[in-house]
Amino acid sequence: EGASTDRVRREITRLMRARRHLSTTQDDNFNVMDMKEIASMLSGTTSMMTMLLGAVAAVSLLVGGIGIMNIMLVSVTERTREIGVRRAIGARQADIIRQFLTEAVLISIVGGLIGIAFGFSLSRIIAAAAGWSTEVTTGSIGVAFGVSVSIGLLFGIYPAVQAAKLDPIEAIRYE
Repeated sequence: EGASTDRVRREITRLMRARRHLSTTQDDNFNVMDMKEIASMLSGTTSMMTMLLGAVAAVSLLVGGIGIMNIMLVSVTERTREIGVRRAIGARQADIIRQFLTEAVLISIVGGLIGIAFGFSLSRIIAAAAGWSTEVTTGSIGVAFGVSVSIGLLFGIYPAVQAAKLDPIEAIRYE
């Protein structure tokens, strides 16, 4: 205790080389590491895993958003006549946009709730199986839910605007 880490490392290296009968021309066949190096290595590994998980999450959000957009575009196509009738009897473009954005957000809310339940359950299963200590915080649940709703809103805008732009007469004639 109180000794220089570098001096202790040199002494251990000298002792190990002597016990392993290594000549001065031979490379070390062992490795001496201190806790600072181990902590630095673990920190680097942790940050790399965080970046990889973030990239996977970003791709998953993009795929989910595209899925919501496609579902909403199909819904617009299937309900073209309904949209035309609503517009013909006085619904404004803002009303149509609000309707489709509400549907997109509801889809993402349901998906977000399912995802939160799945994540919470998976966290408990991993904790039990691996003996790890896991914690699901209300902050992480709030962020996940907020991102889910935002993705629904963001990817629901295009189909909602497309629905609102339909000409009422052409929409009613649509087969």
